[in-house]
Amino acid sequence: MNRRKFLKYSIGSSVTVGLIGTSIWFNIDKNTQPLTIDAAISLLESIQDTQILHLGEWNPSQIFIHCAQSVEYSMTGFPEHKSEIFKNTIGQLAFSAFSAKGKMTHGLNEVIPGAPELTSDNNHALALSRLQKSMLAFKHYDGELAPHFAYGELSKDEYEAAHVMHLLNHLNEIKVSSA
Repeated sequence: MNRRKFLKYSIGSSVTVGLIGTSIWFNIDKNTQPLTIDAAISLLESIQDTQILHLGEWNPSQIFIHCAQSVEYSMTGFPEHKSEIFKNTIGQLAFSAFSAKGKMTHGLNEVIPGAPELTSDNNHALALSRLQKSMLAFKHYDGELAPHFAYGELSKDEYEAAHVMHLLNHLNEIKVSSA
C-alpha cells in the first residue's frame, strides 16, 4: 500500500471510529426524564419532608443554595464570567453535548465564580425552599436572560434544560429516606 492510500485509510478509519464512539457515548446512560421546571419542582416537592443525607463534599443545604444561585443568576446576571473565547468554544460545545445527552456532568463541589461562599448550615428545608422559589420565579420570568458564565447566551428553553440538568447532576450526591 502506498503512503497516500495508507493516510486516506487511516484518516477514514479514525473518523469512523470517532463517530461510532460519539454515537455510543450519546446513547449510553442518556437521560429520559423531562428537563422542565415543573418536573424539577415536583421532584423537589417529593423530597421536601424526607431525611436527606449527602454523599459528597457538600451537604444538602449547600447543594440547594448552589442550584438556586444558578437559577437566580440566569435572571440577574452572573458575578464573574469565563472569557468570551471560552464561552463561544468550549462552553458552547459542552452545553451542546449535555443537551444532546440530556444529562450534565461537572465538578460537584465547584462554586459559581464570584458567588457568595456556601456555608455549611444544615437547614436544608430553608435552602430547598429557596431553590423552589427560584425555579418558580424563573418559570414566570419574562425579562431578558443574562448570559451564562460558561455557556454564554442561552434561550429560556435552553436555560430551563440547563437548570434541570444541573439540579439532577447534584442530586446524584444525596440520598433520601422517609422522615
